[in-house]
Amino acid sequence: MMKSLQRVSLALSVSVLLAACGAAPKDGSEDTTYYYANPKGRSAVAPVQAPPPPPALSGPAGVARIVYFDFDKYDVKPEYRSIVEAHARYMRERPQARVVLEGHTDARGGRSYNVALGQRRAEAVRQAMQLGGVPGERMEAISWGMEKPASLEKTEAGYQLNRRVEFVYR
Repeated sequence: MMKSLQRVSLALSVSVLLAACGAAPKDGSEDTTYYYANPKGRSAVAPVQAPPPPPALSGPAGVARIVYFDFDKYDVKPEYRSIVEAHARYMRERPQARVVLEGHTDARGGRSYNVALGQRRAEAVRQAMQLGGVPGERMEAISWGMEKPASLEKTEAGYQLNRRVEFVYR
């Protein structure tokens, strides 16, 4: 008898609770159309204005954002030094700028070897940027190895496009 009374009491409590949750105000103020159609019914609290996002940094205008490497090498070739110097100058003039140097390789070789080679390439560009006056803590050197190819061609021209470091500004 006691358990039966408890069950009935519980069922009534749940019914009352569900009925109370489903009851909407008679004036329709819970309806979004009411809210937008009746601006006087809105709260007097002013909306919070989020600060505008900082301007996106994209690097120096008119300067390539990629440095290419020879097969199985990680030294910055002389023809790319001016690109690295331009990015270093850009970073020196903008103390808020941060850059990620993403190292990549072609698909030849093992996965772990290519990750290590991509890291050495990114570190070589990072070191050249540091020599150009950019503080090391504003740069991050990472490796994608062969995971993000720029070209899927199995030709020397396709492989060349994959052996690179990309400048990605944050």
